[in-house]
Amino acid sequence: MTDQHTAQRATPLSPAPSTPVFSRASVVASCVGFVLIGALQALYGPAIPAFRAEFGLSPSTAGLGLSAHFVGGVAGVLLFDRLYGRIGNRRLLGSSYLLMAVGAAGFALAPGWPAALAAALLAGLGFGGIDYGLNQLFAVSFGHRSTAMLNILNAHFGIGAILGPAVIGAVGSEHYPAVFLCFALANLPLLLCLRGVRNDAPLPASDDTGGGPVLLRSLGSVLAVFVALYVLHVGIEAGVGGWEPTHLETVGHGAGVAATATSVYWLMMTVGRFLVAPLALRYSAQAIITVSCAGMTLCLLAASAPALAPYAYAGVGLFIAPIFPTGLPWLNRAAPRARRAGALVIAASMIGGVAAGPALGKAIEWSGVRAVPLLLCGVSALCLAATLWLIRSTRSS
Repeated sequence: MTDQHTAQRATPLSPAPSTPVFSRASVVASCVGFVLIGALQALYGPAIPAFRAEFGLSPSTAGLGLSAHFVGGVAGVLLFDRLYGRIGNRRLLGSSYLLMAVGAAGFALAPGWPAALAAALLAGLGFGGIDYGLNQLFAVSFGHRSTAMLNILNAHFGIGAILGPAVIGAVGSEHYPAVFLCFALANLPLLLCLRGVRNDAPLPASDDTGGGPVLLRSLGSVLAVFVALYVLHVGIEAGVGGWEPTHLETVGHGAGVAATATSVYWLMMTVGRFLVAPLALRYSAQAIITVSCAGMTLCLLAASAPALAPYAYAGVGLFIAPIFPTGLPWLNRAAPRARRAGALVIAASMIGGVAAGPALGKAIEWSGVRAVPLLLCGVSALCLAATLWLIRSTRSS
């Protein structure tokens, strides 16, 4: 995709805003929306035992529910991106909330597994629209505060991801239809708060470092490396979340310690985003992501020592937390005319999360479970190398 071609596809955006894109109430509602999409993504796993019992499914077939959700999510990102700037932000976000609500209700009430998968796909479509839509709007709507606001927004995703399984655990997986129905209803009040969202699409925010125009070696190369950074770091995120319990038990920790340490890992991802928000007002996105990748690499190396592993994985959660939200404003400044860049990296992050399980599983078959942290450490080193390359290639004049 060339710069000229991308510029021709882009629709005209509004001039510098005279009124805020988000009112205070709509900012709060957006954070609640991210709690809901975090919860939705996390509800499928704990409900799998009930899916299998109700529909007579094998484990792999039951896992298709989350896969359908992710397929819908990627489609939602790409669809929202195509419509962004052509129809109003309120209509796009409102349609996404309604799709997610209808899909979640359909999943709860589905008479058979094919209908449940179709509903999960529909819910994922709304999920992708909200994920991309709010990330994109936050990235270009708050000026030098965009990185801080994106970290706060995405921290609420983590809150939802923690609450979703907790609710399923409290009520029992057999009551998952009631949980999905309550989730569907919780989307509806957010529609009322969309009046506080400005309807036209804003221009990208200015550089938070105060530097001059960004110099690019090659737009295509920069986008490719950004996509690689997002695929790899989300792969690490999913890899640690999926394999940390197995690795900890393999190196001698009890099942209770392994489960608790995994919960702490996800908690630290949420805490890390809240902690970075004030730092993002003082330090550039490039500096934050460099420190994050370096810290993540060191923690994964430390996790190869059995005694340090539970604490090192918590450190991985803390350091990986800011990468996703902090990279988006940097990307918008690096390629302001490539309007589809945000959609590419967010869609890539979803694909990375899906692909991480099978890819890491194959590597573990060859090297053994004890090598999990070292395998992920190698991937993390690639993230650091990609970040350093991007810093050189998107320097300010």
